[in-house]
Amino acid sequence: MASHQIKERASIETLREIAKAHGFVIRPQEESEYLKFVHAAQESVDFVDLLPDYVDSRLAPNIGTSNQVPRTFTLPSISENPLNAWSHRTYIQGSGLADGTGLLAGKKVAIKDNTSVAGVPTTGGTQPFHLCKDKPAPIPTIDAPVVSRILEAGAVITGTSTCENYCMSAMSCTSATGPVENPWLRGYSTGGSSSGSAALIALHVVKKWRESRGLPVEDLGEGVDFALGSDQGGSIRIPAAYCGIYGLKPTHGLVPFTGITSLFPILDHTGPLASSVRDAALFLAVLAGYDGFDPRMTPEAPLRSAVPQYHAILDEQIAARTTAGTWTSQAAGRNIRVGVLKEAFEVAGIQPDIVSVVHKAASRFASLGASVTDVSIPLHLAAPHIFTASTRAYMADILLSRQGSSTASSLPFPFPSSAPAVPDQSWYETLTTSNPLLVGLLLSSEVLTDRSKYPETVREKAVRHVQELRTAYDKALQQLDVLIMPATPNVGPRHVEDMGVAEKAGFLLSNTLNTMPFNITGHPGLVIPVGWGRVEGGNEEEKLPVAMQIVGKRFDEQAVFLAAAAWEVGGLGLDEE
Repeated sequence: MASHQIKERASIETLREIAKAHGFVIRPQEESEYLKFVHAAQESVDFVDLLPDYVDSRLAPNIGTSNQVPRTFTLPSISENPLNAWSHRTYIQGSGLADGTGLLAGKKVAIKDNTSVAGVPTTGGTQPFHLCKDKPAPIPTIDAPVVSRILEAGAVITGTSTCENYCMSAMSCTSATGPVENPWLRGYSTGGSSSGSAALIALHVVKKWRESRGLPVEDLGEGVDFALGSDQGGSIRIPAAYCGIYGLKPTHGLVPFTGITSLFPILDHTGPLASSVRDAALFLAVLAGYDGFDPRMTPEAPLRSAVPQYHAILDEQIAARTTAGTWTSQAAGRNIRVGVLKEAFEVAGIQPDIVSVVHKAASRFASLGASVTDVSIPLHLAAPHIFTASTRAYMADILLSRQGSSTASSLPFPFPSSAPAVPDQSWYETLTTSNPLLVGLLLSSEVLTDRSKYPETVREKAVRHVQELRTAYDKALQQLDVLIMPATPNVGPRHVEDMGVAEKAGFLLSNTLNTMPFNITGHPGLVIPVGWGRVEGGNEEEKLPVAMQIVGKRFDEQAVFLAAAAWEVGGLGLDEE
């Protein structure tokens, strides 16, 4: 947005102060010459700042045209939002709905509330006036490419889903609107930060599961068929795990992140939450492919015309095995090479139920005829340190878009937006209570960008260790099709209220130890339910889903889907009571 005013021109005194800060003195006879150079740069920036904004035609939504009614939104009432899973309700109809075409024709979809949906507020799960200083929340004028693709596939977007405060929590207790409830057990976490997206899928799963057992069914509100999430440390996979559904973090760069709130470019992933393996594969076919904007996407990413039809390929693989007589509970795993990641069962705080259930799930692969071997990758346990060292210094610049930040403004293809709010005392007080991770992020980023203590070579070294970690997983996967491990160290814990800053900050990310390594390495990870575990502090009858994560080679989501589907030939995880 243009400021519509010419900035004050730099003076010779300005240049002297800059030179002093950098340890040199400009010779007097050269001061006026350098000043001309700086003024020329200011003139160019002022010229562009006064231009009308540019919106690429590929991003402009068809609002108010003959085939698209004007978009409106409402805040959900308490009665229609018993899980606090909806952020805003809307009804945006896809172009393929009328004639029944499109992979998602007639399906209801929720979009995580950190993704640009034109005409609908984007809150990022945080309090009013945190994301912009002149209005409670920004209302985008552009659809993110993934939103356009969902609509082109014939879907109906029925709302945006609640997410965690600034999407910086792997639990579901930090959103400005309150905790998102686990549809299996009230008072317990759905996981975050795509908390609402997972709950809106899971409530149908819960209803179906309870009805099939003759159990009473609680009114959990209206759900959806598919939901979009984003994952920057586990934020698709952890909610899927806690809610007993399916969540895929695709290969980094397979699905465009354009128009979605970034945390740090190498971490940014968006992808599907669904109620089955096939639905996850189908939704990925809708979302994937180069968008022409996002430099996270490399030459490895397919063009839209070349995106695999993951669901159709899975159908073909199953059909071929069925014809061969091998799609059975004794042979469905044949020719699938599975590695059980040893260190993933040793992460801090892992519960005994998780270990036993996922080991049992690994054994099922063997009974299905798969090749199952134990694999050791010691560097997996160092991944949290590598993650932090390679990303933390600039996270505050990118996420909070602070004034004076150079990093945020250099991110790929920024969407039009209002001027960001500047953290102040009110911001500090609010977030220290709801999500102290944000204050800690700001403070630690400032410390880590002090070049007298942490020169850029420190982060550069950390990035090289990211490559070392990727290479370690790649080396194991040369002899395997997939790696399997617990998705989380626990089942969904109780929501917490009375915690100090350090304890709460630790709690909010304590469940990411097996998910976030694959955010920095970019490998795809699919979470599927494989059983049940006892809740901490509950009685013997109170249990929540346990999930297994299946990790594959980069850009080989098909092997991950096949392994998951083969495992379920032996029975669905939620039936493992």
